[in-house]
Amino acid sequence: MGVNDSSKQYLEDFKIYLKSEKNFSDNTVRAYCGDIYTFLLWADNLNVDEIDAKKFGEYLYFIQKINYTKTTIARKIASIRAFYKFLFQEEIIENNPSDTLSAPKRPKSLPDFMSEDEVEYILRNVKIETPAGYRNRVIFELLWASGMRISELSGLNYENLNLEQNEIRVLGKGSKERIVLIPDKTKENLQNYINNVSDLIHKTKKTPQSPLFINYQGYRLQNQSIRKALNEVVSKIELPKKITPHVFRHSFATRLLENGADLRIVQELLGHASISNTQIYTHVSSARLKSVYDAAHPRA
Repeated sequence: MGVNDSSKQYLEDFKIYLKSEKNFSDNTVRAYCGDIYTFLLWADNLNVDEIDAKKFGEYLYFIQKINYTKTTIARKIASIRAFYKFLFQEEIIENNPSDTLSAPKRPKSLPDFMSEDEVEYILRNVKIETPAGYRNRVIFELLWASGMRISELSGLNYENLNLEQNEIRVLGKGSKERIVLIPDKTKENLQNYINNVSDLIHKTKKTPQSPLFINYQGYRLQNQSIRKALNEVVSKIELPKKITPHVFRHSFATRLLENGADLRIVQELLGHASISNTQIYTHVSSARLKSVYDAAHPRA
């Protein structure tokens, strides 16, 4: 059982394609290639052009027997279909047999979000007496105020800031740039971090290309460190839900829509390629509205 050399080379070419042309993140590229390599291992040394629709059907049956979740199966199939679409475009194969491979529908689930009071409760419980604590408080406040992804926030450099206009230029998925806005209070706290706190974490020359948020060694603060800092705060308080950095993003979007923001504006601020990705928050708002109605109306 193994993967032949030609298939390995095609997979390496696909990896380069995802990075250079599709601008996929390292994590996404790793997931795609891992799924494809597992499939090629299962195919047991067959060339990519020897795998037909029947073989794809057998593989689908195989992974369903393993009791993967529908989401995992859908991701694996999407990876394989993307690989074979690439092979067809590059004229490595004459037809694309993966077109017959259909993924199970992913279960639709509403995203978790926090109320404004819950966000403020978290922010109040961040110990800002230390430089790192103050930095973390600014980070959480930015996540809530801007709707940025954690990777977008950790990737910020000083050149991304236009604080005079309350703007931050963000590099999102697929290397697409967008502008997010922040309120005056968040801007003031961020400015204080830059002017007075960051040098207490590590004193270094600030250039336009310097990372905005740093650790005590002066290096860019990584996503894992932000998640760890948030977990430390949340573990000390009682909230009836799991809180992650992405929940701040969900909360940001839900809050805007609840207050009458246009769906297209929310789409732009979140950096969604398709408005269908943004529409789930309208379901969240509707669900919350119904729960409030059921609790408050005497005939509900």
